[in-house]
Amino acid sequence: MTDRSTPEIITFGCRLNAYESQVMRDNAVAAGLENTIIVNSCAVTAEAMRQARQAIRRARRARPDAKLIVTGCGAQVDPAMFSEMAEVDHVIGNAEKMQAKSFADLAIGGAEKVQVNDIFSVTETAGHLIEGFEDKARAFVQIQNGCNHRCTFCIIPYGRGNSRSVPAGEVVEQIRRLAGNGYGEVVLSGVDITSWGADLPGSPTLGRLVQQILTHVPELPRLRISSIDSIEVDGPLFDAIVSERRLMPHLHLSLQAGDNMILKRMKRRHSRDDAIAFCRDVQARRPDMVFGADIIAGFPTETEAMFQKSLDLVEDCDLTWLHVFPYSEREGTPAARMPQVDGAVRKERAARLRAAGERKVEALLAGLVGKRLQVLIEKNGAAGALGHSEQFAPVRVAGDFAPGTLLDVQIEAHKDGLLHAVALQTGRAKQEEKGDHMERALRP
Repeated sequence: MTDRSTPEIITFGCRLNAYESQVMRDNAVAAGLENTIIVNSCAVTAEAMRQARQAIRRARRARPDAKLIVTGCGAQVDPAMFSEMAEVDHVIGNAEKMQAKSFADLAIGGAEKVQVNDIFSVTETAGHLIEGFEDKARAFVQIQNGCNHRCTFCIIPYGRGNSRSVPAGEVVEQIRRLAGNGYGEVVLSGVDITSWGADLPGSPTLGRLVQQILTHVPELPRLRISSIDSIEVDGPLFDAIVSERRLMPHLHLSLQAGDNMILKRMKRRHSRDDAIAFCRDVQARRPDMVFGADIIAGFPTETEAMFQKSLDLVEDCDLTWLHVFPYSEREGTPAARMPQVDGAVRKERAARLRAAGERKVEALLAGLVGKRLQVLIEKNGAAGALGHSEQFAPVRVAGDFAPGTLLDVQIEAHKDGLLHAVALQTGRAKQEEKGDHMERALRP
């Protein structure tokens, strides 16, 4: 039975949206907003927008009497489309969704149907001190929002605005609070996190922030970085990546393509050789590092030879966890006006990229058999506990372990895309009560 006292939030898209959904949940509960569904949309592709509309219709059929609010990048970019849907009661923008007042107004019935202001007028991003995440073993912390770059395929700056950073002190305090509440892993999230600090006094860098977190929150076992532009990695960040063992050996890179002409037409800031050099330099210093990447298949003007260079990049950069997108035209972007690749060709190329990624995953999992790893438990079930290793490899552990437990395991096999393991010793457990700093042992 649905708990009508707590808003139901349907989240699409990036890790930043996951963080913002928790902020919205806290603000909505504090405002007393009941019997409400919030759809936190994504606008990265036309398919993401279609999925949001589909979810809205499905939610309305399931709960015809609920208040239905749409927000997120989709709502920011195209508020009119969502407001014209009969199922939707309110549309609020990306800035408005982070304000407690928006939910207080919605709770008392004083809100206009559409509250979406100019996102480029927003000049600051506040840190939000949240206690934890519902049904999550890891925590996401927003350190940055927006983007100053204008890649020719991307609509996201129009949903997020220009780049703005959360001050380091607020980030450290948020992570300290989450670590104190038992979270064993924190993921730094944003739209373009390697631009963090450029708008702050003294222009600090992401590398400096990472080092401050690791120094000032020694009780945090695992720190993870979300998607980064490798060309913007500063010296201190590179040093942390290759030497700090609490910084997880898994980096997701915003590569997008492997051909230099396509990269130029995308208005990216790196070359093919830059990407390869970065990956090889990191792995030379830290051999356990695993890379993921975003790659677009079928970008306008892409020939088969150009696409082959993206396919070759999977091996040249030793990429494993691929996020593959068939190119999607976004109205208002320069790429939408370029000569387009046939839709069927885009899908076929995307399928070939995904197949290459799957082969790399299979090789990674096979290479981890016999090794000792640490796993963050996220779910528990009859067949065992499920979690992820430091390299973000999915692991099933025999036994009963609470979500949030950090567990040392021995990998015995891999099957169906999963590593299978047995526990070696008691793990660090996520705390049952907020603010409880005591560690509890779990019987393996």
